[in-house]
Amino acid sequence: MTRAALQFLCELAAHLERSGADLVIDADTHITDLRTLSGPLRERYETSPNYYHGRPVSAEDLLCEMEMARVDAALSWQNPAATSYTSDLDQNAEKLLAANRYVRDNAVKYLGRFIPGGWTDPKACGVEAAKRIAEACVLEFGFPFVKMNPAQNAYAIDSAEVIAVLDHIVELGAVPAFHFGADTPFTPAEGLEKLLFRHPGHPFLAVHMGGGGAGYLEAESLYVKARLLGLKHPNLRFALSAKRDTHIESDLIAYQLAGEQFSRNLMCGSDAPYGRMTWNFGGYRWMFRSLMDGARHTDPRLKSRPGAFTEHAVAGYLGGNLARLTLETCRRLLTQCS
Repeated sequence: MTRAALQFLCELAAHLERSGADLVIDADTHITDLRTLSGPLRERYETSPNYYHGRPVSAEDLLCEMEMARVDAALSWQNPAATSYTSDLDQNAEKLLAANRYVRDNAVKYLGRFIPGGWTDPKACGVEAAKRIAEACVLEFGFPFVKMNPAQNAYAIDSAEVIAVLDHIVELGAVPAFHFGADTPFTPAEGLEKLLFRHPGHPFLAVHMGGGGAGYLEAESLYVKARLLGLKHPNLRFALSAKRDTHIESDLIAYQLAGEQFSRNLMCGSDAPYGRMTWNFGGYRWMFRSLMDGARHTDPRLKSRPGAFTEHAVAGYLGGNLARLTLETCRRLLTQCS
């Protein structure tokens, strides 16, 4: 591991040790170096300020949104909508590495505001290049997380190519993360479970908890399967983002009542810029107020246990759980290097 990566991990760990339990952290965001936009991506971005799918935001844009949303930090990835792939695997790998480097640069520049998440892709870049990107993210940049998104360009979450890269991420000591949504058939619960069985003692992060870009009716089945999958595998963490609010509430109630072994595994996110951080965290805060008022809540489970949601538990969902996972991962990476 590079000296710069070691220093960053030490500084991030120290920050989370001091303040992690009190931080509000968005568990799913994407940032883009807007200077790299070109061709149709640049033209579309400059044509109108209105939203379109994945309209990119810079690190500074996201910081402004964080201030408005009263969010202290964000787990940030590159934005797949702003990283266009071609048939040239080497060129794709260069683009993706540059996008990851932008995340690294801003995590260092704004220490404590961005928790950096890496991104790799065995289909767009090839397996060996995808493994090298994962290595760069962990050993050169000091990223605690490395993500794959099978929905982005249609590859199965449990394919041999994914497994080869997954095994390498686990070997490196980072947390493997996946887009896990109902928006495509490439991320079924059964496929994710196959990976969990492969590394039963290692933490995983599944982003969207079955949501993503799917319609509500189409996503219903995976919403339910995801909830049950996490209650079966305590090493599976979920970022609650791009998912129907009513199902998010059901997830929170089910996991809170299942005990700390499971309640610590859910983390609130916005999927910014695909979702507005102000909207999402405003909703989370009011939802938690209602969950803490169990005696008046309409869910019968809370009526029978009106004090189930405490301020401590809510602080975990809003950021403490992700801070703990990140700190544990930083310590593991530092221990492996020593």
